[in-house]
Amino acid sequence: MAKIRTRFAPSPTGYMHIGNLRTALFEYLIAKHEDGDFILRIEDTDQNRQVEGAVDIIYKTMKDCGLNWDEGPDIGGEHGPYVQSERLGMYKGYAEELIRLGGAHYCFCSEEELQRQREEQGDSFKFDDPCKHLTPEEVQAKLDAGVPYVIRQTIGEIKETTFDDEVYGHIEVDVDTLDEQVLIKSDGFPTYNFANIIDDHQMEITHVVRGNEYLSSTPKYNLIYDAYGWKRPIYVHVPPVMKDEHHKLSKRNGDASFQDLVAKGYLPEAIINYIALLGWSPQTEQEIYTMDELIQVFDIHRISKRPAIFDIDKLTWMNGEYLKHMDFDRYYALVLPYLKKAIHSDIDLKEIAKLVQSRANTLNEIEEMIDFFDALPDYDVEMFKHKRQKSKKETAVIALKEAYEALSSCDWSSEEKIHDLLMALPEKLEMKNGQVLWPVRTALTGKQSTPGGAIEVAYILGKDESLRRIQTGIEKLEKDLESAA
Repeated sequence: MAKIRTRFAPSPTGYMHIGNLRTALFEYLIAKHEDGDFILRIEDTDQNRQVEGAVDIIYKTMKDCGLNWDEGPDIGGEHGPYVQSERLGMYKGYAEELIRLGGAHYCFCSEEELQRQREEQGDSFKFDDPCKHLTPEEVQAKLDAGVPYVIRQTIGEIKETTFDDEVYGHIEVDVDTLDEQVLIKSDGFPTYNFANIIDDHQMEITHVVRGNEYLSSTPKYNLIYDAYGWKRPIYVHVPPVMKDEHHKLSKRNGDASFQDLVAKGYLPEAIINYIALLGWSPQTEQEIYTMDELIQVFDIHRISKRPAIFDIDKLTWMNGEYLKHMDFDRYYALVLPYLKKAIHSDIDLKEIAKLVQSRANTLNEIEEMIDFFDALPDYDVEMFKHKRQKSKKETAVIALKEAYEALSSCDWSSEEKIHDLLMALPEKLEMKNGQVLWPVRTALTGKQSTPGGAIEVAYILGKDESLRRIQTGIEKLEKDLESAA
């Protein structure tokens, strides 16, 4: 069996959207599962859509995601060049050979002729090219006269063409439904529909992975393969990634790209893990995978025919799992910029990192979660009320006064000492734990929800700052209760 070779061939038109990245991932996994080669090719013949710096974005995205290629523009290989614009010289020759083989022809028709047929045929338009009936002498005369032309595919006198797809199975197509597509444009540039065939053949690509929108074009590609006498590749057409049941994810519609997700605090490895499960399912209930594990278990035949819906909540959960289980030293180095952005006072940032690691699902959540450490926000005293904790303003002020007195004499050398002292207060005051700890946490943080409870927060803030904030809470409550009396 020939060595499996797959390719990812993006156009440098901007950031990497999720559907494209998933295609690259599937191609990578298919190759590596069988110890094959994964090739990166840049398809840049559409000069009008190119975005400056987009090639570098492709490189960085792929490397950040661990999709390391075996051959490509930057590292070379035996089948280069790997940039389509550097291969332009050969496409015309292949097209002329295809003409000799009867699989293509010169078309000299004007735009007016095309428009005339469009108006006559309406919605059922399929160009009927009169030029394919020209004699060789007539063709040569037009070429000699410098008449502008394109090279079109010629579809022969066959009724049906078939092919097999690894996802969609056996497919039969009525040839009458196929149009004779342009292969070489009037400017001499190849169309994507032609160049990708030549490139895949020359680079010995065995498996072509792409979106199912190309299913309808595949029969035309196959006729070109057949005309040359080349072996067709194995096709793996994948369903789209959807934002909901009716709309595809699309960067044109402003949907999140890989770069957008990273900017929002998602980890590349979590993104890759999540999109691997968009339209593919393992044989077990396992959801968290390393790249090596994905390579080991990936099976083409478990790719679904059904569209996959991108669920940001599921990605957020998965990202949180990656953060929770990350080695702490790596985690601390990762979150340190976020900690420094939120906190400017002399507080042990490492302790705060320990506090948030099990609670933050994205990196961007961290700043808002911990900004109270830097400065106590101006909170509403209504926050001291909590139905489930059975906390009221009247009981809260009592709890805070007792906590202030107890903590004033507390040895702050360990979190355990603060714990023991505060946990003794409910019994002393004949209150529930929540009636004491909720008011203390509220006074320390000024927030409804925080990473860590009263004890953890107090230890990190330090004795002086904790007592100052508790006193502020007492004063807020007393003022409110007096005004209500």
